[in-house]
Amino acid sequence: MSELSTFVMLALATGAAAFIQGTVGIGFALIVAPVMGLLRPDLLPIALLILMLPLNGYVGLRERDAIDWKGVGWVSLGRLPGTLAGLGILVVMSTNGLNQLIGASTILAVLAALFAPVFQPGRRACAAVGVVTGVTETATGVGGPPLALLYQHRPGPVLRSTIALCFLLGELVSLAILALAGQFQLHQWLWALALLPALAAGSVASRFLHHRLDARRLRLGVLSFALLSGIVLLVPR
Repeated sequence: MSELSTFVMLALATGAAAFIQGTVGIGFALIVAPVMGLLRPDLLPIALLILMLPLNGYVGLRERDAIDWKGVGWVSLGRLPGTLAGLGILVVMSTNGLNQLIGASTILAVLAALFAPVFQPGRRACAAVGVVTGVTETATGVGGPPLALLYQHRPGPVLRSTIALCFLLGELVSLAILALAGQFQLHQWLWALALLPALAAGSVASRFLHHRLDARRLRLGVLSFALLSGIVLLVPR
């Protein structure tokens, strides 16, 4: 596949994923990480984490009055040890192993999102989710499903804004630790910058439609796509 074709496919995935996350509250990494893993695995997780910074900043600011600040605090507290563990996984794994980890993590997250029972998140649950999210997002770029499980039965504005802020703070921590570990490469930054227009288009579109769409059906569509992508990534190459 040519470089242009790869870019077009990643841009389409980025725009669609930004729209879905801005509407539902999750979905960006579930869509972009498997596509990026198939087309340009060398961009993970740095380019994905960079792209998520402006997206989550925008979503969190848009519905800032609904943020669950206590939940954000406990999730962030658990995030640091998880981030260090995720860095260790990233350092020792090959590209094929990382793809399989992304695939397995995605499938497990989808199954958990579909079948997890209703519960009210407390301090321990928030901290535990912070640890898990730190591991998976630092190693693979995928961290949304555990947070979505935590807030899936809260009102839409609470879910979207709180998850966005948790992501934003956690991504800053992950990127800082990855930078200190020497995991950054220039081409990852350049690809992320090139994909920003697609990200902005999807984000702005979500602003006008997130109150009107059937979030339940859209969420099921995201999870179905993620499940299929995860299965494809598990196939050895």
